[in-house]
Amino acid sequence: MVKTRGLGRGLDALLGAEGEATARDALATLAVDSLQPGRFQPRTRMDQDALAELAESIRLQGVMQPILVRPLTEGRYEIVAGERRWRAARMAGLASVPALVREVPDSHALAIGLIENIQREDLNPLEQATGMQRLIDEFGMTHAQAAEALGRSRTGITNTLRLLELAAPAQELLRAGKLDMGHARALLALPALKQIELAREAAARQLSVRQVEQRVSALLTRPAPRASRQVDRDVARLEEEVSQRLGTRVEIKAGKGGAGKLIVHYSNHDHLDHLLGKLGGDGV
Repeated sequence: MVKTRGLGRGLDALLGAEGEATARDALATLAVDSLQPGRFQPRTRMDQDALAELAESIRLQGVMQPILVRPLTEGRYEIVAGERRWRAARMAGLASVPALVREVPDSHALAIGLIENIQREDLNPLEQATGMQRLIDEFGMTHAQAAEALGRSRTGITNTLRLLELAAPAQELLRAGKLDMGHARALLALPALKQIELAREAAARQLSVRQVEQRVSALLTRPAPRASRQVDRDVARLEEEVSQRLGTRVEIKAGKGGAGKLIVHYSNHDHLDHLLGKLGGDGV
């Protein structure tokens, strides 16, 4: 596991924004064809229209910010940060680009690529979630440390990571832009099969986030078939109200003599911690 020391200040810390890197960096003009994409690029697809717009800007003004690269062998370089600018420069027909050459270890190359893209919001929600999870898994970061590195709130990190719990078909619709973050958050309250069913309906019918939230609420409070009795309407209403307030699935099971159980569903330790915070607790 890679130690996280130095990652807490995010991209600036890794890039040496305070001038500490000048002795080991070299600003150079490199042939476009001598560069290759980085192995740690978190982006899985690029918007071709946006790339064409950037290419036109570069054609008129040039590449305004150097591309960060690390040397390989025989005059080849691997892109650490700035692959989108490099692709646009190639599209614009440039023969060379300004580059900052630095010896960057694999661990920092991964972190820089992830943090640069996430901070600049160039990634779709699932790419962001996957990148955040890699920072946590491969650097041993906590949610709080990842939040500090990325300039996000801890709650925002936790909520984004929950997208990885979506059923695979629902994730694909989110990745394709047919659903957005609001749809996904609502769907997370449902079991996998219901997620898929509602996700496909929402994409096909272009349902709003509010419409999906209403469908989810109705599904959560719909009484399950029982042989002996139906769920009391007052209990169902309370389940709906508490579920909406907490933003997660809640079950109320009435017993004899007014006793019963309140069951609050959570997906992981951080989700539990978040729910306890809502309830006024100090977390665990």
